[in-house]
Amino acid sequence: MRKPTSITTNFLQSPYNFKIPKKSYTSLFPSNYSNQISFKILCCSSQSPIPKPILKTLNPLISILRIVPDWADGIKETRMQTKRALYNHEDWVQHRSSLRHIRHFSTSLSSRVILSLFPPVIAFTSFAAVIAIYNSAVLWWHWLPEYFPLLRTSSLPYQLTAPALALLLVFRTEASYSRFEEGRKAWTKLSAGTSDFARQVMASFDGGSSSDALIRNALLQYIIAFPVALKCHVIYGSNASQDLQNLLDEDDLAIVLSSKDRPRCIIEFISQSLQMLPLDDSKRDCLESKFSCFHEGIAICEQLIGIPIPLSYTRLTSRFLVLWHLTLPVILWDDCKWIVVPATFVSAASLFCIEEVGVLIEEPFPNLALDEICKQIRDSIQEAFTIENAVKGQLQAKQKIYADKHSPNGRPNS
Repeated sequence: MRKPTSITTNFLQSPYNFKIPKKSYTSLFPSNYSNQISFKILCCSSQSPIPKPILKTLNPLISILRIVPDWADGIKETRMQTKRALYNHEDWVQHRSSLRHIRHFSTSLSSRVILSLFPPVIAFTSFAAVIAIYNSAVLWWHWLPEYFPLLRTSSLPYQLTAPALALLLVFRTEASYSRFEEGRKAWTKLSAGTSDFARQVMASFDGGSSSDALIRNALLQYIIAFPVALKCHVIYGSNASQDLQNLLDEDDLAIVLSSKDRPRCIIEFISQSLQMLPLDDSKRDCLESKFSCFHEGIAICEQLIGIPIPLSYTRLTSRFLVLWHLTLPVILWDDCKWIVVPATFVSAASLFCIEEVGVLIEEPFPNLALDEICKQIRDSIQEAFTIENAVKGQLQAKQKIYADKHSPNGRPNS
């Protein structure tokens, strides 16, 4: 009997079994093999598991390589949660000081932007050093055989593609700043609308029973709490319970915290409170029309959080930067020799810094002083409430004095 060929043996050892019609192999194999042939296609499966010894070797290496990126990301995310402050006159004086350049340079190592650049800058500078060592080993040190090529090429491709990279970075940063500006305008409009809504509530309700006054005061507290709830809704890591506990009663706070959409839950509190106040239909309709700024603010904030700059544009910019700096040492070798190492460092630090700023301001709300804006809204409403009582008392006192000095017909009393 004829022995199976090596191909047949390989087929028989495979876990991928196929059945071949009998007519197709009866002429090739003896009758002993003519019932069914099982064979394996010798190829690598993309889903095949990595052997455990290799995994044990790779895991420590991956952990070591991730130390610097994880450290940089940790610093960046921690700084993103830092509360911003609104500028005052003294801050603007320092901002435009002629010593600002020295101050900014001296604090470079504490900048979240610069610290977040450590992984790519170190990686590309190290790659440039490897290219320089290789070319030196081929050209001067003769550590390698002569058939090893020298890694160098013309700089013409870089001269042609440099404007494209510049445009990518400029448009990327400009698109991010437009999102930042849209978020700032949304909160400016929300701040003005909230203060105006509170003023309209105080002006529309005059007197009434003690229960009505209690509802009005609760309504004003809900209005004050709305910007805080929206701030917690758009900033990751915010403590809504801590921020709202001094603004809402315990029962109201429990309902708000249990809601998945806390800003709209507070809007419902505001709407129900308006329905309970003894107001004319025209006044109630006027006050309910003020809700539009609240709903518009929520919609703009949720769109800015949920819809980033098109990811294809972000990925293209990142890939372009990576390919640019991977080939930069080869392009500059003829002109710079070992200076390709510091040149790559300067280029990577500059261009990746611009790209990093665009990525950071793409999410606008952590870069806005939302805590200060919410505090400003609360203080303005509370001050308006205090001023309203003071002004009303002063005008009533004047009216009483005038009534005491004049008779009902307008003539002075003797």
